[in-house]
Amino acid sequence: MRVEARGLTFEVRTGGPEGGDAVLLLHGFPQHSGEWDEVVPALHAAGLRTYALDQRGYSPGARPAEVAAYRAPELVADAVAVLDALGVDTAHVVGHDWGAMVGWGLAAQHPQRVRTLTAVSVPHPAAFGYALAKDPQQKARSSYMMLFRQEGKAEKVLLALKAAALRKLLSGVGDAERVARYAEPMREPGALTGALNWYRAMSNEDLGRIGKVTVPTTYVWSDRDVAIGRTAAEACASHVTGDYRFVELSGITHWIPDQAPGPLAEAILARVRALA
Repeated sequence: MRVEARGLTFEVRTGGPEGGDAVLLLHGFPQHSGEWDEVVPALHAAGLRTYALDQRGYSPGARPAEVAAYRAPELVADAVAVLDALGVDTAHVVGHDWGAMVGWGLAAQHPQRVRTLTAVSVPHPAAFGYALAKDPQQKARSSYMMLFRQEGKAEKVLLALKAAALRKLLSGVGDAERVARYAEPMREPGALTGALNWYRAMSNEDLGRIGKVTVPTTYVWSDRDVAIGRTAAEACASHVTGDYRFVELSGITHWIPDQAPGPLAEAILARVRALA
């Protein structure tokens, strides 16, 4: 379905029983709402209603040109506006990668809208910042961002030779068909630039405004994540004052929703049920 919010048009995949408690699903880079397809059946079976959002830069009708339009406050405001447009007062929020960062901001700044938070792969921004400052390995893990922030060059590198580099980046999601599922939409005019603008608009000032989270929270991390190391993962707990659970998945890489949809669904449902 299409949702009009903040003068933009967002694509939203809906599913599950009409009267079920709402779950807002926020994808990461360089994917789209389809990354939740193998997670949602278990949520629907448990009676939950899911709304998987193609976020700013990913929905064709929500792709502003200015880099500043992709600052963290704008991304969080989108999530609030989409909930408003859907008529959803409160939701269980689940985010992966950049979607987790939006989830952290939403839970910290609009706790009245978030029943629970399940953040996947990416920890609270303050925990990430701590690791960048204290752990040389995390700094090395995050070095790819330097390329992503270079306008024009990143697109050229990632899309060359029929997006060979982008496909390699996505190789952990599964077979060639699954890789193509995410890579092909990024080859559409303006799509990859919209997605990369999240990195280009990122600032310590914006992320530093995301305070402690008071809502019940689960953080799901995988020990073979090349982007997020253990220092950042274990620092996350100190930035949540609500009930907190840390779920570590062994032998799984960064692409948790694709590689481990079952364990991820279990973690989400355990968090939701703990509220009952």
